[in-house]
This record gives sequence, structure tokens and C-alpha cells, in this order.
Amino acid sequence: MLLPDAEATARLARAVGARLRAGDVVALSGGLGAGKSHFARSLIADRLAALGRREDIPSPSYTLAQTYDLGGEELWHVDLYRLGSADEAAELGLEEAFAAAICLVEWPDRLGAGLPARRLDVGLDFGAAADARIARIAPRGGGWDWLDAALAEARAGGA
Repeated sequence: MLLPDAEATARLARAVGARLRAGDVVALSGGLGAGKSHFARSLIADRLAALGRREDIPSPSYTLAQTYDLGGEELWHVDLYRLGSADEAAELGLEEAFAAAICLVEWPDRLGAGLPARRLDVGLDFGAAADARIARIAPRGGGWDWLDAALAEARAGGA
């Protein structure tokens, strides 16, 4: 999916994010600066705004994980770039979070076999223009029947 600018990336994040529920994992991959954090922050900001809240959304690059209370659901934003090994992820409590929270995971390849089989893979690559991105979206496992509607909404600009 072509995302011509940063706002298109944010629209995609909002369209997907509005439909995520506890137990959903979004695995965000792509090179440095490809838009993984922008996607995650846009999604989180929209979910918080729906609750009438506006908060600072720091990058979890150094803390590895940031959590957000969505009023009955918890959202985890995880950046595993600095993770030394998949074994270190156990200390974060990710296994429990994957079962009970919405999880946005940057650098999911760092988890190895610990990455849940049921997940939504979102790969972001650089496009031809400076802010353009190409999104590769692949649902893994069941429960993603809403994805086509979310993608159509993002393309239409209605997210």
C-alpha cells in the first residue's frame, strides 16, 4: 500500500488502531526512520483522543516498553531495537501482555520464536518521495476480518 506522506501513514495507523482489541499484536518492521514510531504514536494518540485524553507519547527506545490505559484495555508500545537477545524479552512481561493487551512491537524480529503466531505484520519501507512509505500488511492467524475495511478507510482518507 503506497503511503504518499506522513499523514497517510497516520491515517493507516488510526484506521487499524480503532479496531484493535486486547490480545492483538501489531508487529512493526522496517529500517531506521521508516515510520514505525510515527505509526505507533499516531495509533496511540488516536486511541487516547477517543477517551478525551491527550498525553505525551515518548519513544520506548530506552525504556523498551511504554504502557497506556485505554479504559478497560491496556496498550503496550514496545521497541526492541536495543534488546540483546530474545531471552531478555521475558523480563519485560511480554508473554502476558500479548495475551491481555493490545501490543505494538517495533523490531519484532528480536523476539525470534517468542513472536506470537497470531499477529498483524506491518512492514514499512521508504518510498520515492521524502515522506512516502510503502506499507506491507500481512495478517497472521485468525481474527483480522476487519482489516479490509480498515485499509479501505485509510485509502479513502476517512480514518
